Amino acid sequence: MKISKQPGDIVVTHALGSCLGITAYDPVSCVGGIFHVMLPNSEVNPEKAKTNPYMFVDKGTPAFFKKLYSTGADKKRIIVKVAGGAALGSGDDFFAIGKRNFVMLRKLFWKNGIMISGEDVGGSISRTLYLDISNGRTWLSSGGREWDL
Repeated sequence: MKISKQPGDIVVTHALGSCLGITAYDPVSCVGGIFHVMLPNSEVNPEKAKTNPYMFVDKGTPAFFKKLYSTGADKKRIIVKVAGGAALGSGDDFFAIGKRNFVMLRKLFWKNGIMISGEDVGGSISRTLYLDISNGRTWLSSGGREWDL
């Protein structure tokens, strides 16, 4: 998890397979951040959730947004984008971690009145997610290709 209000900073998270990358940006205060969640529910490892809540959708999402707001972002202006949640590998996606991550995230957002402005979720590719703090530009790269989100 990284939050910045420094123009010129670009925050990035790599290797979003079944994991999700979530960006949030306030265009007025120029506060933005990104975090990388691996699992939907912290109940699988409560001790790990205490030391690294950002590893889990259910614990990391509220902590991330609280940190954004305390840094100067306003909930009414925030622009949220999400990427990842893929089903990588061959065969059945038995545990469906990517799908479960996204379902948990959407439930949390719905309960808290947060809308997703852009998403690139699912599929079978690993992605890298970027956020430019200067202007809120959010983009992805994968396999030598780049696209805006």
